[in-house]
Amino acid sequence: MLAEMSFGLTKQIALKAPKIFQLNQRLGEQNVVKLLVAVLRAFVDSLRVKDKPDVADIMELAETLALTYTHDSIKDIMLALKEARTSGHNFFQALDISTVFAIITTYFEAKSTYLLQRHLDQKATGGSQEATTVKLLGDTAPKMLQNVAQQIDDDHPNAQAIREKLTITNAKARRGLITPEQAQQQRAEARAAGQRKDRRDWKASPEAQRLIDKRHAAENRQLMDQYRPPSQ
Repeated sequence: MLAEMSFGLTKQIALKAPKIFQLNQRLGEQNVVKLLVAVLRAFVDSLRVKDKPDVADIMELAETLALTYTHDSIKDIMLALKEARTSGHNFFQALDISTVFAIITTYFEAKSTYLLQRHLDQKATGGSQEATTVKLLGDTAPKMLQNVAQQIDDDHPNAQAIREKLTITNAKARRGLITPEQAQQQRAEARAAGQRKDRRDWKASPEAQRLIDKRHAAENRQLMDQYRPPSQ
């Protein structure tokens, strides 16, 4: 189990691992201490030093770690010991509990610095991304509003003519035949012409509406006859 827990262990994996207080609730405090004893014993046995802590010292250190680092993970402690072993730490042929505790304390101090720096980097990156988004919206919003304002209702009486006017204006502006101010003025005139005012003279009279409905019905029948599947 220890070999599986330590395989491919990285700082990111240790950060995501369950915290000791969570393991206390899930496994029980005594079992968590036993697991820490196994971790510490495996570390001590892996070192070729003459003087090593005894079982009582390891148990005492395990209990201290379980009470001290409740909001850190056991994998954090395993990573601290792993880094000390693989970094060439010199134990001077002797290992005591104070040395092991100092190794773990140094690891958690470095972890705190790492987390603080990561938080500042994420905050800076988030602010930069937010500023970029705001700038992008600021650049594109006027164009989007302009495009929306230039949309002409299909049922507008002069929809086709207004669209043609806008097309001609845009073509002249791209070719430099008119100034940007002239193009803006012509687009404003097209938008004004495309607005549907809620007036009686914009609405068909009852007689005209009946003629419009009749024409639409005739067009619908013509389309149905055109696309009707051949009879078997």
